[in-house]
Amino acid sequence: MHANQPFSTTFLPSKLDTPTQIQMSKTLVPLNSPCFTCKILINPSKRPLPFELKPTFKPQPSPRPPSPQPLSPPPKPIYPPNLNPLQKLASNALDFVEKSLIAELESKQPLQKTVDPAVQLSGNFAPVPECPVQRGLEVVGRIPTCLNGVYLRNGANPLLPPTSGHHLFDGDGMIHAVKLEAGSNKASYSCRFTRTSRFEQEAALGKPLFPKPIGELHGHAGIVRLALFYARAFIGLIDGKRGTGVANAGLVYFNGRLLAMSEDDLPYHVAVKANGDLKTIGRFNFSGQLTCPMIAHPKVDPSTGELFVLSYDVVKKPYLKYFRFDTCSRKSRNVDITLQQPTMIHDFAISENYVVIPDHQVVFKLPEMIRGGSPVMHDPKKTSRFGLLPKYDSDESRIQWIDVPDCFCFHLWNAWEEYSSRGEKFVVILGSCISPPDLIFNEKADLFRSELSEIRLNLSTGESTRRVIVPGLNLEAGQVNKQLLGRKTRFVYLATTDAWPKCSGVAKVDLENKTVTKFFYGDGRFGGEPFFVPGSSRVVREDHGFLLSFVRDEDGEKSELVVIRALDMKQVASVKLPTRVPYGFHGTFVSSQDLKRQKIV
Repeated sequence: MHANQPFSTTFLPSKLDTPTQIQMSKTLVPLNSPCFTCKILINPSKRPLPFELKPTFKPQPSPRPPSPQPLSPPPKPIYPPNLNPLQKLASNALDFVEKSLIAELESKQPLQKTVDPAVQLSGNFAPVPECPVQRGLEVVGRIPTCLNGVYLRNGANPLLPPTSGHHLFDGDGMIHAVKLEAGSNKASYSCRFTRTSRFEQEAALGKPLFPKPIGELHGHAGIVRLALFYARAFIGLIDGKRGTGVANAGLVYFNGRLLAMSEDDLPYHVAVKANGDLKTIGRFNFSGQLTCPMIAHPKVDPSTGELFVLSYDVVKKPYLKYFRFDTCSRKSRNVDITLQQPTMIHDFAISENYVVIPDHQVVFKLPEMIRGGSPVMHDPKKTSRFGLLPKYDSDESRIQWIDVPDCFCFHLWNAWEEYSSRGEKFVVILGSCISPPDLIFNEKADLFRSELSEIRLNLSTGESTRRVIVPGLNLEAGQVNKQLLGRKTRFVYLATTDAWPKCSGVAKVDLENKTVTKFFYGDGRFGGEPFFVPGSSRVVREDHGFLLSFVRDEDGEKSELVVIRALDMKQVASVKLPTRVPYGFHGTFVSSQDLKRQKIV
């Protein structure tokens, strides 16, 4: 049991003897002392990928995840038999264009590692088949009493093998669910694809026909692929009007519904069955009120129960919209936010009175495809800034923009308001600043850095400051106690990583005492985002709760769910899983009480 790993509560000295001491201990670290991260190696075997869906699942020891095979020519789609002669002629012509012209263009442009399937789908990033509910799992330790419910985590899991470029973010959405019963100390597991419109059409045709936004839409081949998609839609071979998204990134439970999201589409409603299994209900438009995509990180205000949302557009103005839903799922009017160019806004924050909107340097420039490049790029001439919009305003007239140069936060953990002794008003933002900003999307020689930072926006003077809270330690993927979202928090829980979403452990950062307590999974063991579940419905103390994360033992070829007590960062329980769980993205926990009030329509 990994709860028995050595644990020490000591300040980290200026120099450590060996990396092993770092990997195998949990250490209380002063924020101004040197910190270290673990190097990550992937050593997959050479078996073929398990891309095909299997109708049944038999529990068995998890095999070492295989490497993808080299790209093969695109298979011929299995079109419906009722096509008219014109559709058949057009479909054959388009298939020929794909097989000849696109293949020729892509052969002249070697794949970067960021879009090479042999890299992006190697090791424990490789996809897995669906798994129906498996009960009676081995539980080591005791499940805490507050963990009665279902832990769910989203991720990318391509159904069909890629025929060209593939980015980690491009895969079909798959949700992994562990149902926990604290009283009986029992657990079950299942995983299911989110059956998006895109997923169902490609599964029926037996071929990926929807373009992958990051992996394929770059250079001249990307332009041809986009044209090919619209041509197939025009002649009725595929239907793009029902959405093109993969719903693989975020999860939020709001007003009785679990919603799976990616920022290229409307959310998908997924029901959690009584036995812990999952069922896709369908694309969810809030009773016809929602007509645009939602970003993957909407915010639920714990004080009001409202859901706050951003939506960005990469083609037409307004490039950004803000809106909210009340506790009855009634939508507000859209607030159009003026941006000079379409910008990647994956996350944002809320405070008690403001919506905090990042406008950073990773932008979409579609003309770059004509010049043979990627449309997702870092614009060094642009000055990063944050916009502060009063939460209940009906237009953007009172938004205040404050520059924060050379800042790119892919994720924001929290924001709150403060006053100085001189009466100046500040909004304080916690986020992880990534450098280089577009490293996730474009291959770079620079080393990856993701540093937890405090950004202070002075509303009185319009000035800003930024400082790194934990120098030298890469921290990404995490959260605060969401009972205090939008209010000042003392603790933030983040994954320690050199190559997110593959993470070596969890760090609890104490902003008040300026210390870091680390929990490492152990040699050859890696996880993802730690999800914090409060220990009670009321805030007894901020760190009263537990952290959940899937962990993969790459040497032992086993997966498990670990439960860490946030108070002292000790592991108290683990659930041994019957099959491999790939590394993924973001999760949530839905209590048994909330599941009783779940809506299935």
